[in-house]
Amino acid sequence: MMALAVLPVHAQETQPASKPQTVTVTSTRDPVDKSYRKMIRGMERFEREHALAPQATLRFRLLPRLPTVNMRGITLKVVGDRITVPVPVAEDNGFTLPRNEQALREDAAVIANRKTTSMTWRAQVVTPGLPPDTRRLGDLRLECLVGVEAGLVSNSSPLFGWISKALNSPEQVCNSPDGNFLFFTERPLFSVTLRAGERTEILPFRMLYAGGEQTRDELQYCDCQVMLDRTYYAPIWDRSWPDDTLVSFAYMEDAPAPASAPAEGTP
Repeated sequence: MMALAVLPVHAQETQPASKPQTVTVTSTRDPVDKSYRKMIRGMERFEREHALAPQATLRFRLLPRLPTVNMRGITLKVVGDRITVPVPVAEDNGFTLPRNEQALREDAAVIANRKTTSMTWRAQVVTPGLPPDTRRLGDLRLECLVGVEAGLVSNSSPLFGWISKALNSPEQVCNSPDGNFLFFTERPLFSVTLRAGERTEILPFRMLYAGGEQTRDELQYCDCQVMLDRTYYAPIWDRSWPDDTLVSFAYMEDAPAPASAPAEGTP
């Protein structure tokens, strides 16, 4: 919030210097900035649903949405009417959010020193000790519940159907195959495999790359905008896959090399 002390010219002529007239001007918040109250509700949801990922911890993370955004040196703060609380940001642009009662009362916003449409925000629930390049399905289920509760999904077009108007609660989004909650990996994906005991399944193409159905016009509204090749859907709604299911990733750089070219004249 911004307050400006303004002393009109006529007031300078008639009022003592020790008693200036003050006009308070309140700036308008960017409606895309994240609500501190909602993010705290997401943290509370994590505690209530912790059984989905009993060994996991919660962080939030900032991810690039535009190819031109500089993700180095990002600063973050909670800003209310009369309070500003700095939030330390790690090198991977992850952070934890402190609880502040005054910021809650003032309905503060969580603001980064970047244009809010240039980044996407996600909850990050990670169980330690997993094999490399794997996630745990219960962790992903909890990420979805926390992320929707915290209001982190930033798809912005009313015509963009990632989360239908009929699917607006965490339970509806995260427990429905139509919820379309996107997850991100660190590198471009080649395939995603689920493993639970003896059961193994490779996710179909329609569950990779945000479904592969986005037109150029639609993509600008999706928070997958610059990371389309790192996106996937997980069957978090399918309870036949237990929470301990491992979700493993193969990346484009690790994909099998193409077969050698046939000899000349070979059909």
